[in-house]
Amino acid sequence: MLAVWYEPARSIIEQYGDQLDGKVVVDITNPVDTKTFDGLVTPADSSAAEELAKLAPGGARLIKAFNTTFAGTLTEGKVGGQPLDVLIAGDDESAKEKIAELVRAGGLNAIDAGPLKRARELEALGFLHMALQDKLGAGYGSAVKIII
Repeated sequence: MLAVWYEPARSIIEQYGDQLDGKVVVDITNPVDTKTFDGLVTPADSSAAEELAKLAPGGARLIKAFNTTFAGTLTEGKVGGQPLDVLIAGDDESAKEKIAELVRAGGLNAIDAGPLKRARELEALGFLHMALQDKLGAGYGSAVKIII
């Protein structure tokens, strides 16, 4: 699990990439411009997950997950009495299923968001969710929920 900001995640992949061959790598980063908090720092036609996948060795199976949840809400596992939804994107179906099993084992809802390119939308959603916290007065205690 890459539970760091985007730039350190890049450094980790560059430094330890050869050790990731064959491993499932979960990117939870939101590539936020931490200096201005004015947007994302990845190219418009890409995502942090896609950029990290380019840096990782061919055998690393990169998955985007947990970036739309906050650490405090993960500890509780629910917000407003509702279990958290964890949106998962990736190109490797077996790797996505492993992460989905982990999510379900934690009592959370696993939602397959599609291929890794869907990380673009997940990261935009993660940024929007972060940006709304002050206006909502939620103190990073809110959640994004899919209601059917």
